[in-house]
Amino acid sequence: MNIVYNSEHFSVLAYPEQGFELLDKTGRRSLFLHGVLATCFSAALERIPDEERTEEAIDSLLDHYCAGSARPIMIH
Repeated sequence: MNIVYNSEHFSVLAYPEQGFELLDKTGRRSLFLHGVLATCFSAALERIPDEERTEEAIDSLLDHYCAGSARPIMIH
């Protein structure tokens, strides 16, 4: 596992050969992307131009991916 992004609101963990886990810290939800979705997510990150690659831009993209699909984080 590698932490590829970490902000106040989101973290992105990469699992080699498996996919990405998106963690929404504020919304207390997570989403695991694998296969085609992981490929599309990686491409979406790459499409953000370097000069626009701000925390706000990346957090907005992550919020878009998590909206409606992420599951609540449960602590047992």
